[in-house]
Amino acid sequence: MKIAFIGQPNAGKSTLFNGLAGYKTITANFPGQTVHYTISKVKVGEDIFEIVDLPGIYSLTAIDKAEFEARKYILSGQADVVINVIDASTLSRSLELTLQLTELQVPMVICLNMIDEARRKGLKIDTEKLSQIFGVPVIETIANKGIGIDKIFVSAKEVYQKKLIPKIQFFHRDIEERIEEIERTIPKNFFKNLPRRYIAVKLLEGDEELFEGVKSYSEILKKINHIREEIKITHGRDTDMVISSERHALTMNIFEEVTKIGEPLKTLREKVDDILTNRYLGYPLLFSIIFGIFFLVFEVGKIVEKPIVSLFELAIEKLPSIIKEGSLGFFLIKGLLEGFSGGMGVAIPYLIPFFIGLTILEDIGYLPRMAFLMDTVMHRIGLHGKSILPFVVSYGCNVAGVMATRILESQRDRFITAALSVFVPCAARTSVIFGIVGAFIGGTAVAAVYIFNILIIMLLGAILTKFAPEVTPGLIMEIPPLRAPTLKNVYMKTWLRLKDFITVAWPLLVVSSITLSLLEYLKVDIFLNKFLSPIVSLLLGLPEQVGITLLFGILRKELSMIMLFQAMHTTDLSAVMSNIQLIVFTVFTVFYMPCVGTIGALIKECGIKKMLIITVITLLVALILAFVSKIFLSFFI
Repeated sequence: MKIAFIGQPNAGKSTLFNGLAGYKTITANFPGQTVHYTISKVKVGEDIFEIVDLPGIYSLTAIDKAEFEARKYILSGQADVVINVIDASTLSRSLELTLQLTELQVPMVICLNMIDEARRKGLKIDTEKLSQIFGVPVIETIANKGIGIDKIFVSAKEVYQKKLIPKIQFFHRDIEERIEEIERTIPKNFFKNLPRRYIAVKLLEGDEELFEGVKSYSEILKKINHIREEIKITHGRDTDMVISSERHALTMNIFEEVTKIGEPLKTLREKVDDILTNRYLGYPLLFSIIFGIFFLVFEVGKIVEKPIVSLFELAIEKLPSIIKEGSLGFFLIKGLLEGFSGGMGVAIPYLIPFFIGLTILEDIGYLPRMAFLMDTVMHRIGLHGKSILPFVVSYGCNVAGVMATRILESQRDRFITAALSVFVPCAARTSVIFGIVGAFIGGTAVAAVYIFNILIIMLLGAILTKFAPEVTPGLIMEIPPLRAPTLKNVYMKTWLRLKDFITVAWPLLVVSSITLSLLEYLKVDIFLNKFLSPIVSLLLGLPEQVGITLLFGILRKELSMIMLFQAMHTTDLSAVMSNIQLIVFTVFTVFYMPCVGTIGALIKECGIKKMLIITVITLLVALILAFVSKIFLSFFI
């Protein structure tokens, strides 16, 4: 049996899905986070269910790509049962999507999630009454605590076996007469898999996709346009607004019928929220929170790194007593140990606390508040406030950041945001910044690198938007309530993110380390370093042997750092490189061309031509900034 989860953003749909599927997808309190739907198979007793997590949407009218993906899946008829996940604390608004889903006439279960939030707001919902109105089961859940989720499969199985189709809630008589008129007008084979009422309502709303289907039927098109014009004249508004008003009125009537409103529970959350989004206090708190996370990451990473690296250094020192120094076997084993050392002693100590911090910010609900605060800043550089999402996501991975640009409606905004997202220090670049600047210079220098990076991104954004001027719309975004993160959720999401590094990046680190050792054994590294020396040594002032390490960084950015340790034959880089050289190397690594995975994402989202433009921009920016950093720092260090 196929079960599709559909609901508005921040209804807890993906959290519910993860609770059932065992965390196969990352969730975040941010509209547009889940653009692709995720599928998982779950066995309950003797039954096997295929569950699908669809993107969070507000309507079945496909405005953006997330809504289009969800609507396309539902309309395809693939789902046997639809679980309509509703934020119970915003029932009066959430039922508008439910009304649209009823028109699809698919077996459905209504899931009132976050029922604890509703009670905290003083809302007492009569689930039995709501079930009678729609004619389908209504269940209560608290997804982040795992409460009530066991009812999902029981209700879905019941609905599927009994073919419980939700009852349609009808509009005012004059609108219903026009809907019936359109139903009689359209031919029987028109969009044969869709209910005729759904087609009629969407044609009244002016749905672009359905209107494309009637363009070849001139008489039908003429009739529909005539009906729409009549409604516009009698109601004084366009038909899509009229239908929207009808749904809103129905929703409010149902809400008032099933809900009793009492006194909300007074908590500190509202007061804290007011402080976090305050126009004066919000910004200092924003930078303090970000700085605090990076400071903790640096301090924890430094403590964990030293003993682990020391163990591997000791093993490499004793290697000549086990195998002949200078032999092929010696170089390969040495490369293997250095690769493991890089993953264990440099990347993981910094990545784990960073991922924990990012997950906590997500689960608390701070990311949309960050977007709210940064909206004005984004408009200053000519971008939509929504562009903050790809930037925030890019701190985890640039690939995800580039893919997140699809939530933006404007092609121009997508290109500029994608171009800027690749400059954001991802987890791989974060390990480079902390592993080099943090480990050998200090936490203040790390903060300076991040501030410098943000300023450059803002400057580049201002420059790029000058070449493609466009008025950007204001930010309309739901800000969910602040919530306490659960230990299980933080653990599972941190592990899910770390697993990508362990299964993808770390093996690549080890293989690359062995490859570099092989190149050293064959003396090929000398040729490559000589070839790159005009840029590496003359322009950037770095040791010649650094050149080859930058080539590995194209595969994964942290490879540059791991290979640097190997190329310099020490993990104490401060003994062989000056502070200026360490910063210049880090600045170049942070800004130069995207990794292979990000290049693939750019091709998919922007096309080959725009990918090449972005890649060239990153190389030029990295060279200029690294060179300027060398000159500027020489006056102070």
